Amino acid sequence: MKKKIKIIGSGFSALAASCYLAQKGYDVDVYEKNSTIGGRARQLKRDGFTFDIGPTWYWMPDVFERFFGDFNKKPSDYYDLIKLSPAYQVYFGINEFVTIADNLPEIVATFESIEKGSGEKLTTFIKEAQSNYDIAIKDLVYRPGVSPLELVTLETAKKVDQFFGNISKDIRRRFKNKKLVQILEFPVLFLGAKPSDTPTFYNFMNFADFGLGTWHPKNGMYSVILAMEKLAKELGVTINTDSNVEKIIVENGKATAIVINGETLSADVILSGADYHHSETLLDEKYRAYSEKYWESRVFAPSSLLFYVGFDKKIENVEHHSLFFDVDFDVHAKDIYDNPKWPEEPLFYASFPSKTDENSAPVGKEAAIFLIPLAPGLNDTDALREKYFEKIMIRLEQLTQQSLKNNIIFKQSFCVNDFINDYNSYKGNAYGMANTLLQTAFLRPKLKSKKVKSLYFTGQLTVPGPGVPPALISGKLVADLIQKHS
Repeated sequence: MKKKIKIIGSGFSALAASCYLAQKGYDVDVYEKNSTIGGRARQLKRDGFTFDIGPTWYWMPDVFERFFGDFNKKPSDYYDLIKLSPAYQVYFGINEFVTIADNLPEIVATFESIEKGSGEKLTTFIKEAQSNYDIAIKDLVYRPGVSPLELVTLETAKKVDQFFGNISKDIRRRFKNKKLVQILEFPVLFLGAKPSDTPTFYNFMNFADFGLGTWHPKNGMYSVILAMEKLAKELGVTINTDSNVEKIIVENGKATAIVINGETLSADVILSGADYHHSETLLDEKYRAYSEKYWESRVFAPSSLLFYVGFDKKIENVEHHSLFFDVDFDVHAKDIYDNPKWPEEPLFYASFPSKTDENSAPVGKEAAIFLIPLAPGLNDTDALREKYFEKIMIRLEQLTQQSLKNNIIFKQSFCVNDFINDYNSYKGNAYGMANTLLQTAFLRPKLKSKKVKSLYFTGQLTVPGPGVPPALISGKLVADLIQKHS
């Protein structure tokens, strides 16, 4: 008889794990607390507009190809990919912006036009970043974080100094222009830590950016979730929504069942793709591997204040992905990481998917997503949300030189309280635990419970870390561990 695996959650990592486990011959059931699947990557539809609630950037296409390739499939079997050209635009002031092209030669030329000699330096920098990408993404991140020896290879031995330096110093050593520095530091924010706290080795994110480009799946990132759902079902996975897991039952030191709506469902293995901290609260305290003190001491990636806005006209002077760096990057970073508080003048990011995808908004209208990174755990009120929407709309109008406020059909917001309510997210974090030196690989919470047999975890609080591609990899890693130990 097939061994039964119950999976908690239906985000990228949980769905990936469900596919791998079904492929290995397990009987797999997925339980999602919300009414739709996808975890943080759900979708909002309203008045003819469609928004990705969570991730909007499709980077590292090779990781998606590798995932589907493991099932003899291709992403194109399920969804269409559009390479964005330009990749994105960064605003530093009125009529002061830098456009990042969809290819390295043009980006090199842009750098050179801003700072003489920087084009050649960028070429060298991206070559180093590509070398690190090849080591990290093709090898290191596919290791399960069980032992420190996983990080010791011939290639990493040659780069040991890069684990102890930081990206900020390395970039500033090469480039002097503040705009170029900020553009090169930006991809690190996907790792959930300040550039000054992120090991130099992680410059592979710059290769992901400039080398591999920025893509958009037609109909949004939710297309990838739907693709994974289809693949999972093809493999025999059963997916249940509106199924909030209330408890993980342990008998004789082994996870044996989950409780949903008062009903006990037995299992041979339990895997949680839900928030790791929350997942452990489903256990009696003596079975928890990590204390509240442990979680308090971790460096968490930011939370976010998000707005989903429908406009009754097309917006000018913006690209699909637009970054607004017209205020001090370092001050905002301190408000997130050093002295957590609502920032006075926040950087923000905007996505206008209807620039690329006609299905995102009715004809002649524009769909917009705005994101302000915030420290997790902040006080979150409607009044604060309104105050910050006003701040970014004033700046958006000034920087793009157009009137927009009177063209808003509707807006919906999502912030700390929603991350907690919808995803049981620790302190309302949006991206998990930051990839700092002391929270890398084997130093992250484990995929396999240290205290309970047959209990496993996957997702952004464990190995390899935050982001959509790492979530896919996390699902593969935990499935391999389960097969090895059960």
